Amino acid sequence: MRPSSGASYRHVQGLSRGLAILHAINLSADGWASIAELSAKTGLHRTTVRRLLETLQAEGYVRRSASDDSYRLNQKIRQLSDGFTDDEWISEIANPVLGELLQKVVWPSDLCTLDGDNMLVRETTHRFSPLSFHRAMIRQRMPVLFTSAGRAYLAFCGEEERREVLHLLVAGNDEQANFARNRVLIEQLLEKVRRQGYAANEGEWGQQSKIAAIAMPVRHKGQVLASINVVFLKKAMPVADAAARYLEPLTAAVRKIESLLEERDTGKAMPPEPLPGA
Repeated sequence: MRPSSGASYRHVQGLSRGLAILHAINLSADGWASIAELSAKTGLHRTTVRRLLETLQAEGYVRRSASDDSYRLNQKIRQLSDGFTDDEWISEIANPVLGELLQKVVWPSDLCTLDGDNMLVRETTHRFSPLSFHRAMIRQRMPVLFTSAGRAYLAFCGEEERREVLHLLVAGNDEQANFARNRVLIEQLLEKVRRQGYAANEGEWGQQSKIAAIAMPVRHKGQVLASINVVFLKKAMPVADAAARYLEPLTAAVRKIESLLEERDTGKAMPPEPLPGA
């Protein structure tokens, strides 16, 4: 039953306790904390701490070390902060640059950010491209390992972040999880992406088997923020031809976004990095 007009809602104690657990882990030494340590820091009974941790783990916000029964924040916790600022830089900085990229390549592009074990389309030019085959792409989720956007992100993100993402993928029960368990193949794939400077896919995603794409990461302050792709029909051209045609404007778009982000933070424009092969 709703409270009467003007009355306050009751305090949700369980939510406050869960947030206290997250805060305590965040402040713990080396980012790890045992149930006993969390109980001491929060004043909560150990049984309550364990129950809250199991819920947070099931939701993907913390993960448990099987070796010493300690807990740390998981990759998904970044969504609680990333979403607060992402919209601003995507709408004000990245969106106009994507429009410029569309004018050069005609094929549509997506800007994607990591969302747990998938890539989330945050901005797109599909609705403006005359060559688009998917108009409604905003907020669409795409697999990390089977798309160029996901491969570009995973190849260039930090080692710890990559390890956490792969940990999430392996825990699944789908085709992506099976692929993630082949660590040798994963390392070969990611090394190839790093070597050539961009990622590609040619219909590996079963739901979009007719689609190919190339992608590059957007980096800022030593971290990968997102990735940007150029999407095209696989039958229209091989990936090698697409890279020859579109890698230069794609690289220029990524470098412009990175430079604008740096300029926003420092108030001073940064010289763009050289294009591949320059």
